[in-house]
Amino acid sequence: MFDTPFWISYGLPVVHSGLWSLVIILPLLVAVALLTYVERKVLSAVHLRRGPNVVGPFGLFQPLADGLKMLTKETIIPTTANRLLFLFAPILTFVLSLIAWAVIPFDQGVVLADINVGLLYLFAISSLSVYGVIIAGWASNSKYAFLGALRSAAQMVSYEVSIGFVLVSVLLSVGSLNLSDIVMAQKNLWFVVPHFPLLIIFFVSMLAETKRTPFDLPEGESELVAGYFVEYSALTFGLFFLAEYANLILMSALTAILFLGGWLPPLNIEPFTWVPGPIWLALKTSLFLLLFILVRAAVPRYRYDQLMRLGWKVFLPFSLIWLVGTAIVLVVMGWLPALPAS
Repeated sequence: MFDTPFWISYGLPVVHSGLWSLVIILPLLVAVALLTYVERKVLSAVHLRRGPNVVGPFGLFQPLADGLKMLTKETIIPTTANRLLFLFAPILTFVLSLIAWAVIPFDQGVVLADINVGLLYLFAISSLSVYGVIIAGWASNSKYAFLGALRSAAQMVSYEVSIGFVLVSVLLSVGSLNLSDIVMAQKNLWFVVPHFPLLIIFFVSMLAETKRTPFDLPEGESELVAGYFVEYSALTFGLFFLAEYANLILMSALTAILFLGGWLPPLNIEPFTWVPGPIWLALKTSLFLLLFILVRAAVPRYRYDQLMRLGWKVFLPFSLIWLVGTAIVLVVMGWLPALPAS
């Protein structure tokens, strides 16, 4: 009996995972470029102006031109900055925004890593993203960047608490941390119906977690110049920029999976069932991305005390009460699913 060669036992799985990663990452980068274009077009329509319209037909090549400009500009590192951590922070932020996609299911069985703790994995990645912000602000050795980093870290940590309670409420309703199981549990009824208030809390918390308007206080241009990445330029700034928009798409896809049935059609009848599952997921994700953009166009920026009050005095107690109420209802009705053994 011959042992399996090393390159077959370990090499093939690595190659397989690498190819799957490229299948996810390349379309994601294209989607990020397209999202920046769509955002500028939607904002310009709201503001009654034209937006990108010079580079290419209808300005479609504007994201490509912006990317080339970032690649060709000089990366300036402040003389008093910690060079190693200064360069490490944007790389960490960008990598975290990519590896989170490993557990996102695009269809039944179409997922890079169909692990049983997918929700926990995403929550861990979200918590780690705080380190990229803190490291960037501290390593810049700038008071403006450091103040922006402190604001951003406090904001992200505050809203992660309410996000956690929302995720636990969904977990109780399903009995599994696997994202594919969460989607299939909504085959008869999407969670947006019984958990609609949680959808609102989750969406607003996503705005704060991704530091988007009206919670873009870490990047407040009037008081902090540009926040924790004020000292970054060229490709290092571009990595922060790409990570922000990749996180936008990720959070929109996660919201669609948790509350709108993921890849499932709105009705299990023809012709809805003819449309492939990934198309339904893309349409639902696009809906939330459009809401992200419209909120930026219409809602003014919050004050910092209003931001913290909303997170700690409104979202936290409400999501906790809803979690307890969900558990009570499931126990009384006898619907509480058995949680998987750890």
